Amino acid sequence: MSNILSPADYIRSHIRTVPDWPAPGVQFRDITPLLSNPRVFRVLIDQFVHRYFEQRPTAIAGLDARGFIIGSVLAYELGVGFIPIRKKGKLPFTTVAESYELEYGSATVEIHADAVKAGERIVLIDDLVATGGTMLAGARLLQRLGAELIECGAIVDLPELGGSAKLKGEGLALFTLLEFDGA
Repeated sequence: MSNILSPADYIRSHIRTVPDWPAPGVQFRDITPLLSNPRVFRVLIDQFVHRYFEQRPTAIAGLDARGFIIGSVLAYELGVGFIPIRKKGKLPFTTVAESYELEYGSATVEIHADAVKAGERIVLIDDLVATGGTMLAGARLLQRLGAELIECGAIVDLPELGGSAKLKGEGLALFTLLEFDGA
């Protein structure tokens, strides 16, 4: 019997769970140990490169903030541009905004109005899918600008929080490397 882990299990083994953060009962999935290990980080990025190489995206869009880390490196490896989708008030030029509901309140993300041209093929990246609000808002922004959204991608899916079901219910393609049970 082999002790060799699959890429997903290898990546999973480097994600730290922080109990009761940022609130009691929450199991926070911390990707910073994964990012600090160059070998694991390479395995992670390679999973996404292999996934999207043949699909020939025009650009990678990343969601503020951990989607910037994965998305920008993926864009570099694929030889395409990177598009930041930021929290409201962080982009300096003319923006398009999309608000979404959080458990207690709402939030807004923005993209530069000229970030995408109609028909461009975009992959949207974040670190994880929880309730799906941020990913759905980012997808809607890209679609409003005329992009062809190839797929939404994330390292982790937290299926119990309903985000992946929500995204798929909206007709969006979603790829995640692994799932964690429990919020």
